[in-house]
Amino acid sequence: MINTDQTMEQLVQLKLHGMAQAYGTTLTLPSHELPTAHELMAILADAETHSRTHQRTQLYLKLSGLRYDAVLENVQCSPARNLTRNEITALADCAYIQRAENILITGSTGCGKSYLACAFGRQACTMGYKALYLGMNRFAEKLALSKLDGSYIKLLNQIEKIPLVILDDFGLTPLDSQTRIALLQLLEDRYGKRSTIITSQLPVSKWHQYINEPTLADAIMDRLSGSAHRFELKGESLRRKSNEKK
Repeated sequence: MINTDQTMEQLVQLKLHGMAQAYGTTLTLPSHELPTAHELMAILADAETHSRTHQRTQLYLKLSGLRYDAVLENVQCSPARNLTRNEITALADCAYIQRAENILITGSTGCGKSYLACAFGRQACTMGYKALYLGMNRFAEKLALSKLDGSYIKLLNQIEKIPLVILDDFGLTPLDSQTRIALLQLLEDRYGKRSTIITSQLPVSKWHQYINEPTLADAIMDRLSGSAHRFELKGESLRRKSNEKK
């Protein structure tokens, strides 16, 4: 005689929570609806796979530090925004991460650059890729602190290994020498191996001038724009329009 309570307890002890939940549901079915042994195994395996995928996604989202809880399906697409659904859909499978391609998002204040970047970040986590969101000010702060406590190289190595890094608000404040050098080193280490998303109020054509050091600017732009998907968002501030509706 099978002891279903014992089986359930063993599944929980083995941390097979998806299987345990599915097995518990199966036990509530009337006898004429019970699956065969092969069907039950398929149900349990599928439930455990979905459970682990969900747990992994939630962990990756937590570690990513994304600024917005954004999803690609909710991104507003229109000619006025210079953004089409096809452009977003083309990147939704995250194959660009496998190809180590970058995404550059530009536009005026409040046009949805950070939201779009975070939506790509969330999609990456959902598809099984780790992501990390850093505002440029936060990036500079982390660099300065790491210099003080001796963890500078360790920090860059940690960031370098993350499949998708989002650097938000590039160009908002002047770059100091330390941040310029660290940015170049990071992009050099990631070039051809990892993907980076950068958002900026400045058009890409002005990034070279913003970096304000010709040799470093040439190297940084070469590693950023060589294999990059560009989004040049237009239109009114979505943030202002949202506030006006309240």
